[in-house]
Amino acid sequence: MKSYPVDLVRAQTRDILLRWGMSEEHATVTADLMTETDLRGVDSHGISMLPSYEEQLELKQVNVRPSFKTVRETPVMALIDADASIGHPAAAYGMNLAVDKALKTGVGVVSVFNSNHFGAAGCYSKIAAERGCIGMVTSATRGVNMVPTFAAEPILGTNPIAFAAPAKRHANFELDMATTTVAANKIKVYKLNHKPMPQGWMVDGQGEPVTDAARAMALLHGPEKEGGITPLGGTRELGSHKGYGLGAMVHILGGVLSGAAFSPIRNRTQKVGDPNNLGHFLMAIDPKAFRAEGEFESDLDDVIDVLRDARPANPSQPVLIPGDPENATRKQRLASGIPLPDDLIALLRGIAQRAGAKFVLE
Repeated sequence: MKSYPVDLVRAQTRDILLRWGMSEEHATVTADLMTETDLRGVDSHGISMLPSYEEQLELKQVNVRPSFKTVRETPVMALIDADASIGHPAAAYGMNLAVDKALKTGVGVVSVFNSNHFGAAGCYSKIAAERGCIGMVTSATRGVNMVPTFAAEPILGTNPIAFAAPAKRHANFELDMATTTVAANKIKVYKLNHKPMPQGWMVDGQGEPVTDAARAMALLHGPEKEGGITPLGGTRELGSHKGYGLGAMVHILGGVLSGAAFSPIRNRTQKVGDPNNLGHFLMAIDPKAFRAEGEFESDLDDVIDVLRDARPANPSQPVLIPGDPENATRKQRLASGIPLPDDLIALLRGIAQRAGAKFVLE
């Protein structure tokens, strides 16, 4: 697999978005967030999402020139209509607004509806931490692929939750996770790389494990509506009911609170051109509203020290905290580039050609 310079990946993404008709501001924000996602090793949610976004554009589900509208607002909250925008600029706008409110009042909560896929949830909790706040993000999803505990068909999505908190001596604490055993787009990555999946990620309509990534993608996107991704935990004995409960909680915050769609209901009547109406929940908390300035960050540094100093089961593998693997990958890829599989390069070449953009990932 060939690796490509970060600036080249960002430029390719931005040029395609501009050719699709996005504004300079929104194309730049979106390309930056997508490239940051690839930099951190979340290959499922970066530039590899462009084929899916192109499909949604063709279905007229995405508005490339949105005008965000404030529907309700108080000093501590806001409800934002994203006007069918691609999710990245809408969620970035929402989190920055939540942080603005938190820095004035101690807490800010912004709920966004009428949006679309926004990439990796951790990009937005990270915005809060970089501005000195605790950030929490959940989102409704377009896909319906989680098979609830005891069910034989998918009902929920991968329903992500992200949390970030600012530290002082250490890098910020950053958690970003699906509430399924694996994110659906990671299965796409396994298919693109022709790799078998680990057992436990997927089950068929009889509850039997699926490890062939091509078959898994067919189950996820085909008409069968049987089987799908397991909740976090995998099986009831290993705690899948907890992953299922977390997934439902994520949708309640990200979808129900904002008035956004619940995909199994929306899919019954959605026609070409009808919006996906995804919802995002973005919360920011200013630690200075609770503690003297710097105390929270210092205590978090101490917590991180204790976690990292835990005796490892394998001396060659130290104990990590959330965010460590992503930060290590980011450092490596800044130096060596972002690896992109040949199958994805072929898809991107076609997208660029159809958009009228120069293809630079040769």
